[in-house]
Amino acid sequence: MAVEIKVPTFPESVSEGTIAAWRKEPGDYCVRDELVVEIETDKVVLEVVAPESGTLLDQLKAAGGLVASEEVIAHFEVGEKGESVPAPDAASGDAAAASASAVAEASLSVEASGQVGVSFLLSPAARRLAEEHGVQPEALTGTGKGGRITKEDVLAFVRVRGSSPQPAMSQTADRPAADKGPSDEKPAVGKGTQEHSPAGSPSGERPEQRVPMTRLRAKVAERLLQAQQSAAMLTTFNEVNMRPIMEVRKRYRDLFEKRHGVKLGFMSFFVKAAVEALKRHPVANASIDGQDVVYHGYQDIGVAVSSERGLVVPVVRDAEQKTLAELETCVRDYGIKARDGKLAIEDMTGGTFTISNGGVFGSLLSTPILNPPQSAILGMHKIQERPVAVDGQVVILPMMYLALSYDHRLLDGKEAVTFLVTMKELLEDPTRILLAV
Repeated sequence: MAVEIKVPTFPESVSEGTIAAWRKEPGDYCVRDELVVEIETDKVVLEVVAPESGTLLDQLKAAGGLVASEEVIAHFEVGEKGESVPAPDAASGDAAAASASAVAEASLSVEASGQVGVSFLLSPAARRLAEEHGVQPEALTGTGKGGRITKEDVLAFVRVRGSSPQPAMSQTADRPAADKGPSDEKPAVGKGTQEHSPAGSPSGERPEQRVPMTRLRAKVAERLLQAQQSAAMLTTFNEVNMRPIMEVRKRYRDLFEKRHGVKLGFMSFFVKAAVEALKRHPVANASIDGQDVVYHGYQDIGVAVSSERGLVVPVVRDAEQKTLAELETCVRDYGIKARDGKLAIEDMTGGTFTISNGGVFGSLLSTPILNPPQSAILGMHKIQERPVAVDGQVVILPMMYLALSYDHRLLDGKEAVTFLVTMKELLEDPTRILLAV
């Protein structure tokens, strides 16, 4: 029984997506809930899995193609492994016919070896891989269904041969450079595509590679530009002595992890301090909506997390109601989700205040950019031992610079500075966080 594979339903804030990568090729067998294709939106990567155990028949959209909510992107034949898989019928449309044509085109007649009439059926992924490594299809042994050559067969052959990847000869290789259009140099869009110069290029050459900007990167760029153009953004700085928090962590680290099953980090202290400071300075927790100022009676704290796809900001809901252990667990889980590409759109929607920690990358000082429509964002930085004057004596202390960027349309300089001073006081005496004094 053939079924349709559709794009998941997008929320109202997402209009379209892009095929990031196909994880299964036509003819590949999938077990139920196995990943078939990844679809990238402005905010997250959505995973589409096999509805049942069966075989992928075709791909109606190539990697990099735009897709709409609930659009049909493939057909899938439900059945156990080894059962015959019928070719897509006319009802599948022109795209299905094109896919079938592509598979047929991958059947290569081997006349040079004298085996006229013998053909080798390669999956699209195996064909691309064979071209990259300069492997002839007749040298391969197919282990796939019906003798189909899979990408695993190509990789196994390359490992045995000990060959390094070789550039594939494209159909445009013999054409004059003037005849080549932009499409000839544009690589396929897929997960892991990076901008870089090929290693080992001949001396004197100046190689370039053009790749499309990912949807997430494009959305981040759009929002950052919007923040700078629509808000009167200023930044104020202060510094905090991290020794008190470091001593608390050192004293209770093992007991805390044993009791709660999560490590005691710095972020939970900063979130707690931010919650208390936002309660005392509610304008920093507000946002502008047209001609109105919206004061939020709750603290949903966005925590910036780095992932392979770029910077994402999942939101810790109702942070004012969470303990240090609950905050650490929430931040840890978001970090794992970001690493694995599992963050949902709901995880990154909303937020009344954001904390960004550039210190994990070694940043000593920076000016974070607002996350609209929020009116303020706190930047954490690297902890560095510095000489500091204390009671007339010079002592070495672990210090961190703090930066608060704020929308001057809503916050005056005095309010921004006093907010940051409140943060400093709470962090330098963690007991005040617990006592709310």
